Amino acid sequence: MANSGRVSLEQMSTSFKDLRITGESMRDYLPGQLQVLSPHPEIRDIAIQLFSHRSVIAPILVPAVVEPLLVLVLAGAARVEERVPGGEWKAVEVSAGDFFLTSSEEPYEMRWQTHGDDTFEVMHLYLGLPLIEQASRELLGQHAGPLRLRDVSGARDGRVAFVMEQLRTEWGEERLPSALFIRSLAQALAVHLVRSYVADIQPGRRVNALQAYKLRKVTDAMNAQLGVQFSLAKLAKLAELSEYHFSRMFKRATGLSPSQYFIRMRMVRARHLLLETRLSIIDVGLEVGYSSPSHFSQYFVARWA
Repeated sequence: MANSGRVSLEQMSTSFKDLRITGESMRDYLPGQLQVLSPHPEIRDIAIQLFSHRSVIAPILVPAVVEPLLVLVLAGAARVEERVPGGEWKAVEVSAGDFFLTSSEEPYEMRWQTHGDDTFEVMHLYLGLPLIEQASRELLGQHAGPLRLRDVSGARDGRVAFVMEQLRTEWGEERLPSALFIRSLAQALAVHLVRSYVADIQPGRRVNALQAYKLRKVTDAMNAQLGVQFSLAKLAKLAELSEYHFSRMFKRATGLSPSQYFIRMRMVRARHLLLETRLSIIDVGLEVGYSSPSHFSQYFVARWA
């Protein structure tokens, strides 16, 4: 029965096609050791994660994110390969100081091979869309249309590296980090990205999508309560919206309704437990809120059978 938890990348790609996750949720999809930085509730529209990786030979599927994602290599060197699901691999050699910028609305596959026995240490930085939009209005005018940042793999940009290092130091190493300083650095980085990395093709705008910091608050609450009954009313209250407007804005931000997103999170958690632990199907089902094994199997097979 445990084999029923094994999922091909093609199946996962189909399942994830319309899913866009928040930056802080990326830790649930990537291997490696995560260093959790102290939370600062007063800092909105910015999220930082630090990962320590070893080689990943088998491809992993990375969901699309709501916010632009910047990855800075802090230490080590590796050959990193990326591709759209089913496409050809594109490889790049990276070392400390190189960065990646991802703004794609589609999932993609990754794998990497570290050089020697070194670990591959990276910093993830997620910039909320309000920061990008503020920079766009300041640089391009108040009536500038929607923009999208282009994807960059393994490039060198001294300004990007410097600002990201400053953010990491201020947030992770200062005893009393300054929210004002952190936000100022993030705004400066957003301005630089708009100046240097705007994509040529502008996609349709997701009007009235739920703000990134509210989306993070809601999905964190979902993740903490996967074993209890879904409550639209509680989530809407957390987002300070009516249930109707919350549902509409949540779907515009993520591609799924709140209940669909909650079920997807349950199934992702269940898959992890089936693959990485010795829990039985019954125990896994209970862990993610299903008292009936048949009910749990029905949902799980519908996602990834």
